[in-house]
Amino acid sequence: MEFEEFPKIARLSRQCTITEKIDGTNACIAISETGGFFTGSRTRWIVPGDDNYGFAKWAHAHKDELMLLGPGRHFGEWWGAGIQRRYGLAEKRFSLFNTSRWQETPPPACCSVVPILYTGIFTSTAADDALEFLREEGSRASPGFMQPEGIIIYQSAARMYFKKTLDRDNEGKGREILVV
Repeated sequence: MEFEEFPKIARLSRQCTITEKIDGTNACIAISETGGFFTGSRTRWIVPGDDNYGFAKWAHAHKDELMLLGPGRHFGEWWGAGIQRRYGLAEKRFSLFNTSRWQETPPPACCSVVPILYTGIFTSTAADDALEFLREEGSRASPGFMQPEGIIIYQSAARMYFKKTLDRDNEGKGREILVV
């Protein structure tokens, strides 16, 4: 049997960024080193005509501007009119997830960045406070919308994302979680 090393364990009490979890659909702009332009959903490549709520069509219409994102994979949420919670919007929007990348340099004008609610050492209190802020103040992504979904916690040391929702956080999608 081939030896398999146990992975290093990241420390929990390290730098994290907590952002608003926008309820839309995951989307990706991928730009190759040679200038290739690709659009994707969370699970597959998409193109206009075989699309995800019109994201590929929108992205190809804004290709010149989106090329300013530079080479790499740029994940975000495609949200607004006709998608999930809709947020009271008449249009759709694309909000990038990588907040650290866009703090110094703004993204192209056709994009936004998910709103940051907290940066600092991870604590359960910080997560609970961010959720309570959304419950009381409403969405930061769409001011005035009082039914935000929840938060995303990006834990830097682990390079992992975690989510907490305002409603039914203890339930999985389509199944109940057994609490012992």
